[in-house]
Amino acid sequence: MRFLARPHHLPARIATGAYILNSGLTKLDADEQTAAGVHGMAAGSYPFLKRLDPERFTKLLAMAEISLGTALILPVVPTALAGAALTAFGAGLLGLYLRTPGLRRPGDIRPTPEGVGVAKDVWLVGIGLSMLIDECAGGSPAGTRRSSVARRRRR
Repeated sequence: MRFLARPHHLPARIATGAYILNSGLTKLDADEQTAAGVHGMAAGSYPFLKRLDPERFTKLLAMAEISLGTALILPVVPTALAGAALTAFGAGLLGLYLRTPGLRRPGDIRPTPEGVGVAKDVWLVGIGLSMLIDECAGGSPAGTRRSSVARRRRR
């Protein structure tokens, strides 16, 4: 088995993956009332979701979270793919935060006490983008590329 995750990505991948996986596993067994609450919040921000049955929506969300959490934890999933999926998922949650009344202070981006739990999802976007940027840059630490270029010029 070939690992496609760099060792320095593993702490962020495992921490976020475990958190998201747990969230998905918890939603998998959601009762009718919980499903209605999850669906209501999502549909309030993303109106196209209103046409989905609340229990079906919650199961689909749970499966997406389980899939993403697992992809992040497993080092055989390429970091670029895991980072892109995490960025997209986090961006969707940030959209929820920005569009849901009562989660932000009026005229401000800062969260209300009710919005703190959703506003923290900005970290998911940051972690996902960091993984993508690192992969696009070749995964080399800062300064490593310059020193290798300098070595070639000296030769």
